[in-house]
Amino acid sequence: MTKHNTHRAAGRARNGATRFAYKGIGGAAMLGTVVVGSAFAAQSASAAPAAPAAPAPAELTATEVSTTAPDQAQVSTLLSSTKTLYKGKSGERVEALQSLLNDEGANLEVDGKFGPKTDAAVRAYQDENDLQVDGRVGPETRGSLSGGVSVSSSDSSAKAEVSSSKSTSGGSIVDAARQYIGVDYDWAGSSPSGFDCSGLVKYVYGQFGIDLPHSSSKQAHGGTRISQSQAQPGDLVVWPGHIGIYAGNNKVVDAGSSKGSVSERTIWGNPSFVTYR
Repeated sequence: MTKHNTHRAAGRARNGATRFAYKGIGGAAMLGTVVVGSAFAAQSASAAPAAPAAPAPAELTATEVSTTAPDQAQVSTLLSSTKTLYKGKSGERVEALQSLLNDEGANLEVDGKFGPKTDAAVRAYQDENDLQVDGRVGPETRGSLSGGVSVSSSDSSAKAEVSSSKSTSGGSIVDAARQYIGVDYDWAGSSPSGFDCSGLVKYVYGQFGIDLPHSSSKQAHGGTRISQSQAQPGDLVVWPGHIGIYAGNNKVVDAGSSKGSVSERTIWGNPSFVTYR
């Protein structure tokens, strides 16, 4: 949400009043055609009708300010949604995030685009406030920015996001996993600095309030076994000793040692499918 500077120079406020006055004249033009036009017919051709007085500049400026002044409470409300923000997102909630980060000392353009600068500002804020430094504005970072009330990632509101809609939650899980494409493979890794296969699943699912063990076999046995035809984006694809997140269309997002990094690729062989829906 863009902050507006309400300390306007006198010249700028006067120009704004002129524009509004012009619109006011235009708005009354149709009525004036009958009344003023009839009076004008009785006058000589050289006579000119007097121009209506313009509204007082001070009143118009006050009205304009009252409708455009930023509302800090609205900023916090926009950011209070349970949906996680991360690099690549855009919209009013990102504007709210940028505004709050600027209040904390960042110097961001409030453009509603979660790009590299916003990502860096989020990470700096997380580091300064002893939060997990991952560039993602989830429950804890969101709570801290919105007033210092930390919300656990296992909070019921986060869980509600997963269960509210199968297609939406599944797509959200896949989108979250895709944010880490290119992150290096790291055996036993479970953070954006490096993932192994089950570490990626654990970390991504954790963003949605689902706490899984760091073990591909335990993750596979903890859910419900389904057929590939029943699988939806966000479910798990399981091979012996390996696991990934189903992206739909016969694709999987996984941290594969053979690829050396997190990637999205075509499913191979005959894996099984597991769901936590």
